[in-house]
Amino acid sequence: MLRIAVPNKGSLSEPAITMLTEAGYQLHRRGRELVISDHANDVEFFFLRPRDIAVHVGHGTIHVGITGRDLLRDSPSGAVEHRALGFARSTFRFAGPAGEFTSLEDIQGRRIATSYDKLVRDYLNEAGIDAEVVHLDGAVESSVRLGVADLIADVVETGGTLRAAGLEVFGDPLMQSEALLIAREDMRDNAALATLDRRLEGVLVARSYVLVDYNVRERDLNAAIAITPGLNSPTISPLMNTEWLAVRVMVKAENINSVMDRLYAEGARAIIVTKLAASRI
Repeated sequence: MLRIAVPNKGSLSEPAITMLTEAGYQLHRRGRELVISDHANDVEFFFLRPRDIAVHVGHGTIHVGITGRDLLRDSPSGAVEHRALGFARSTFRFAGPAGEFTSLEDIQGRRIATSYDKLVRDYLNEAGIDAEVVHLDGAVESSVRLGVADLIADVVETGGTLRAAGLEVFGDPLMQSEALLIAREDMRDNAALATLDRRLEGVLVARSYVLVDYNVRERDLNAAIAITPGLNSPTISPLMNTEWLAVRVMVKAENINSVMDRLYAEGARAIIVTKLAASRI
């Protein structure tokens, strides 16, 4: 039975549960259960702190898990990225009092408050910067005003919390983070993981594409297909009116209205867009 770690709280939790549900797994919690068995799919879900997931996966007590890239990089575990999942995107940045810091060199010899000690130390070592890392479990934005540190390193989504604390980001981002499916290297050829991976890929494709149906005269077909070539090839079917053909094709969801406008301009009619629930590519 495949053991899958799921974040039990925070910005990763609900999107992870939603994605796994869309992938066909049964993990609805009636209360605060820590373990849910999905016998139909031969998996067990363990609801764990996001920060602990990489540790459990790295030690092999859990086979795979969903956590953030920032948390994985901050962990000493042996887990590795298996697939990026496209949600909970954020940027890891340095921030300090407005106008005081402008570049990475300004950090030299200063105190940096963070909840991500390893990630920050690894970055500083690679950059050749000598600075003191001050560990805090949370609310690092207040550390400068309290005199605990000179600047902070933290995940930034909108920057509103930083501005409220009188801080501003500077320098290049330490990293771009998002939710990941993580595993150990020795799990890469595991059949159960391969099934999970295909299902999650199917969800990602279904979220990125729509199904487009339209009718087009045979004389205009090539121009329409040039706009919507599809993944492999469009499905083309004859209609009762032999001058017209029916086309069905998968199209990237982004800018779909622009695609419809271009199809209409090339003579396509009865253009219908349908959302996808799942896929296997």
